[in-house]
Amino acid sequence: MRYRIVDVFSERPLAGNQLCVVLDDCPEPLMQAIAREVNLSETTFPTRTGPGSYTNRIFTPAVELPFAGHPSLGTAWALGPGRWEQTTSGAVVGIEVDDRRATMAQPDPTFAEVDTDGIDAALGVAGTEAAALAVAAGNGFLLAAVSGGLADATPDQVAIAALCRRHEAMAFAAVRRIDDRNLHVRVFVPLAGIPEDPGTGATAGPVSLFARHRWGTDVDVVLHQGDEIGRPCRIEAHAEEGAITVGGFVASCAEGRFDIDV
Repeated sequence: MRYRIVDVFSERPLAGNQLCVVLDDCPEPLMQAIAREVNLSETTFPTRTGPGSYTNRIFTPAVELPFAGHPSLGTAWALGPGRWEQTTSGAVVGIEVDDRRATMAQPDPTFAEVDTDGIDAALGVAGTEAAALAVAAGNGFLLAAVSGGLADATPDQVAIAALCRRHEAMAFAAVRRIDDRNLHVRVFVPLAGIPEDPGTGATAGPVSLFARHRWGTDVDVVLHQGDEIGRPCRIEAHAEEGAITVGGFVASCAEGRFDIDV
């Protein structure tokens, strides 16, 4: 089975968020095992269903996800330029791809305000201003607006996992306003086996809309994520109700094949 490794939200390889795309049909019982073998934040298994359309299965090393952002963008980019319709168990999205970039529409999230109890302690930084649970494309995200320096945070993974369980969230995203066009974001996904994600496309739309509601940021923003773990990502988001898009550069990094008897 052929595969490609691409780096999403980066203009160059060896940065951004890594993704393995398995390009040939893979038996379902092997999918989770291959994702564990690759041990990247996500591995995808697309199946073409027609001209410009495919279904996609998305796995972390620990679980299958109903939808995720950077795997959707990276998979479409690996399949080639054009307009793609991707179907997963959580969402149907349109993705535009050219030689260097991929951009997708995202469904509007729903927001519910939640208390901020325990967030400062879990992050290891003071200054949480507000928190909300955002639900989009089958995933729940706990979002926290913070005023403190996220770069100096010392996250407690056990406490973050407890917060995610308490609020039934897949991921926890902390966001700080840099200015009206730039946000600093750190995202933790301990329940899926990802202590910190370099670049999280699925949260980018909800985070950007959350920041717009909270701080009045611009409809077009750039999310700065992954610098603290050596995988700088720059995620471009357009955030207004009914018209959320997320995208960025994608770089090819490697290709090869799995030699497995199936």
